[in-house]
Amino acid sequence: MNKSLAWRYNLLLVWLLLVLVLPAIAQNYEEAKVPPYILPDPLVFQNGTKVKTPKQWRTKRRAEIIELCENEMYGRSPVRPANMTFKVWDQDKTALNGIATRKQITVYFTGQPDGPQMEILLYLPNQVKGKVPVFLGLNFQGNQGVNPDTAIKISYNWVWAGAAGVVNNRSTEKSRGSTASRWPLDLILARGYGVATVFANDIDPDYFDNFQNGVHALYPELQNRGDNFSTMSAWAWGLSRALDYLQTDPDVHPNRVMLFGFSRMGKAALWAGVRDERFAMVISNESGGGGAALSKRNFGEDVERLNRGNPHWFCQNFRKYNKNEAALPFDQHMVISLIAPRPVYVASAEQDLGADPKGEYLGIKAADPVYRFLRTKGLPATGFPKVHQPVWGRLAYHIRAGKHDVTRYDWEQFLNFADYTWKKQK
Repeated sequence: MNKSLAWRYNLLLVWLLLVLVLPAIAQNYEEAKVPPYILPDPLVFQNGTKVKTPKQWRTKRRAEIIELCENEMYGRSPVRPANMTFKVWDQDKTALNGIATRKQITVYFTGQPDGPQMEILLYLPNQVKGKVPVFLGLNFQGNQGVNPDTAIKISYNWVWAGAAGVVNNRSTEKSRGSTASRWPLDLILARGYGVATVFANDIDPDYFDNFQNGVHALYPELQNRGDNFSTMSAWAWGLSRALDYLQTDPDVHPNRVMLFGFSRMGKAALWAGVRDERFAMVISNESGGGGAALSKRNFGEDVERLNRGNPHWFCQNFRKYNKNEAALPFDQHMVISLIAPRPVYVASAEQDLGADPKGEYLGIKAADPVYRFLRTKGLPATGFPKVHQPVWGRLAYHIRAGKHDVTRYDWEQFLNFADYTWKKQK
């Protein structure tokens, strides 16, 4: 094994050790043990003065909060690469037994075929005439996991450890359709929406490598600093690069590309929606700590667990808040509020205590004042909703029975919300 591979292999061992040790870190799963906390007011400047007008929010306070979030949690992000190019190399109008058009697109971040790149898988419903609204989201196990369609290109980026001689059977034909239940294409296409997805590892592999590979290799100047370009920011940045392509596709509605993310990808979806106002809607499904759930509650996956288990997700400065959430100058309700007045849907699962369902609800509910300040309906809920009783205005929330997952029920609610939103705008 050469030095480069040995170095990577040692990093993998360190990361695995962290994963094995993490269960020993105590987490709080009792409401009675939630400490008293005070949430910062999104509509109050850091100097203590109140935001008086929507213009002040848009031009001053929103920028102030983004600066805080970038410096203390997500890190800095680069702009779109000047030489980035797209190549549509597959287009089949008879996909999925004739109900869809499948496209596969390679995004060359540097414009060079031997440089960093990602693959977009896009399905569009054939029954829709005109431009199609599209849900865009990152997936965990490669595009081929989304559907058994044998024409989908298999990703071999599932784990970088393959380069160190570790055999990985997930990047084979056996992986086709492995996560199809989370992407019910038949349902989504029948409702008149398209689906676009990218394997997160194409953008940046989900392990700690001290930010040496993926798109991080293109921006060394954004590392070795407290507000470094993190993996969460890289994933969000990659979603914007996918949007760059989708807005050029003649079959996609350029102003109705909606972000969808589950679990850690739900965290990335929220931040992508903040950083790129071209996204028309954000759906964050069971994103938990570092996503929609309030950090200051110290319930479920807390800041220390996020940082120790996944030190690449957020910037180095975020580690200051391990067991120190009270010192955070913001919380996740302020991240959600930065998406205002665009629609946001947060979803939880009853048994997913690690993601803190109540904290996710409180996160989106605490963003309600900003939405109402901007003259939208906000979240018309007076208390924690019952299971399977969605509530929505411009903000939406539901909790369903079951565990940490994305189900057909979840997608039915997201589609209903999209129908409601776009019909209201006609």
